[in-house]
Amino acid sequence: MYKESSRNFNEKEIDFINKMRLLWEQHVEWTRMTIISMAEDLDDVNFVTNRLLRNPTDFAHLLTVFYGIEKATQFETLLREHLLIAADLINAAKMNDSEGVKNAEIKWYENVNEIATFLHEINPFLSEVTMREMLHEHLALTESEAIYRINKYYAKDIEIYDKVEEQALEMANEISRAIMKQFPDKFVCKES
Repeated sequence: MYKESSRNFNEKEIDFINKMRLLWEQHVEWTRMTIISMAEDLDDVNFVTNRLLRNPTDFAHLLTVFYGIEKATQFETLLREHLLIAADLINAAKMNDSEGVKNAEIKWYENVNEIATFLHEINPFLSEVTMREMLHEHLALTESEAIYRINKYYAKDIEIYDKVEEQALEMANEISRAIMKQFPDKFVCKES
């Protein structure tokens, strides 16, 4: 549940918070389904991956209202890279390619550092340090989830996914709070 002290949210704020939370929820859900499909060599892997890769575009659509097409597209590109690097990491892990895993991890962390910097640059209410910490936690959890799935430790995989989901919603809340603070006029409800 999204909370910010005892503040009451209006209809526009609630709608926005829900949209941001849904996008992060879909991000981790479709990532999970992609991990499972890749780890288990399922026939649906291309379909699931294509749906996952729609998530950055959905984020861009939501962000365009606030930051314009150019900035929203930059975020879309960074998030798409994040997902493609994750696929490289999973493939390397499946092949027991430790060098490939190491290289993908380096790229993955560089990518989320870029995302944290970018988010702070477009919204000064988003701490770059906080976003970097949250995104690093997201990567560590997602990597653990994938490793447990690949190694067939299903109970641990599920346990980690619960943490992935909870942490993603925390990121959604942090970003929502900052955008509402940056653009208060966009969240004013007209009186009837």
